Amino acid sequence: MRYFWSLFWGFLLVQMLTYVVSSMIGTTYDFKMGTILTVVLVVMVYAISALIPNEPAEKH
Repeated sequence: MRYFWSLFWGFLLVQMLTYVVSSMIGTTYDFKMGTILTVVLVVMVYAISALIPNEPAEKH
């Protein structure tokens, strides 16, 4: 379920961002570009979360 919700919220937020930015710069809204950016964003978030260690840092 966490993959679904991450993809769902990422999709909504990136589509909103794509619409607002394209409106601000005066170009047409591109649904396909927003979808591609969503997939890239979600994959990057999961890759970064896999690289961050879960163990607490040792005190020196």
